[in-house]
Amino acid sequence: MKRRMLTALFLFIATAAPGTRSVAQSNPRLQAFFEENIGLTQDQIEDIRNGIPVVKTLTPRSPAEVFLFGAVYVHAAPESYRNFVLDFDRLRRVPNYMALGVFQDPPRLADLAGFSLDSDDLHDLQKCQPGDCMIQLPGSSMEELQESIDLSGSDAGREVDLFLQAKALHLIQSYLREGNHALGVYNDKRNPTYVAQQFAYMLSYARALPAQLPAFYSYLLAYPDAKPANVEDRFYWAEVKLLRPTLRMIHLAVMSGSPADDVAYAIAEKQLYSSHYFDTALDLSFCVRDRNPSGRPGFYLIMAMGTEQSALAGFKGGIIRKVAVGRSVSNLQAALTNIRNTLEATRNP
Repeated sequence: MKRRMLTALFLFIATAAPGTRSVAQSNPRLQAFFEENIGLTQDQIEDIRNGIPVVKTLTPRSPAEVFLFGAVYVHAAPESYRNFVLDFDRLRRVPNYMALGVFQDPPRLADLAGFSLDSDDLHDLQKCQPGDCMIQLPGSSMEELQESIDLSGSDAGREVDLFLQAKALHLIQSYLREGNHALGVYNDKRNPTYVAQQFAYMLSYARALPAQLPAFYSYLLAYPDAKPANVEDRFYWAEVKLLRPTLRMIHLAVMSGSPADDVAYAIAEKQLYSSHYFDTALDLSFCVRDRNPSGRPGFYLIMAMGTEQSALAGFKGGIIRKVAVGRSVSNLQAALTNIRNTLEATRNP
């Protein structure tokens, strides 16, 4: 079922027809995708075309996996979404973003100023051991940190921050050279998480992508090799407010289509590291041109967002999952609404 959903999604992306006020009349392939593969009602399909975001969970392949589909029509030029995504000053103003830094080319240690753990994390580090830690770290880093720093000392916070910043810089430098192989292993839980394998598994959810956007798909797996000429990369880190403050490092890849392409932009936000919750995470978004926008520019914004979260497995995880998925659906719906409002307001101040 899931493979058919994503097959239809990327088949639509590659062959999307111009949209008008009636989705059924103007784009029967899109209409069939929404109805048959996503299971949307006719009212939901019309909501999307009328600028009302629709979000739905896709069936997971494992208890740890969460995949969401979301779509909305935006009355603005597709380029406005690309600019929106790359506006890091805007992202810094989002309430849940406590701190954010953009890596220079090449990355420098100074780029990580503010990349730090809070007091609760510092306390948890004192009890960390391989297979049992509240912070996602490789086992070797846990041992090195505990051997080199007195975690009960008065200057422990500053020393831990310097240690983590050096490790984060090494990770981004290694990733720039080696790609996914540099992402390492988390040993904070009973079963280790091999990040590169998890990421490849997550991308296998979209089995049809190589046939439709093969260069972009291959690049996400083979980075830094096989880079298409129409792809630009940015790297940043952020401290986000979830159930507890969480440090994340992100590779942002933006593919620009030609004016003749139906996909104006394909954008991937690929997690390289997270201090909590997400073993791996990948957000994909696509701007599909509307070539008959009833007198003003417009495009379909389609999102497929996936995460692997070990905490969602097991009996207790099943309870957590209901809350986490419900919150994720609400957050994506709010994000689509905000994006639509922002882009349309910018175009029509």
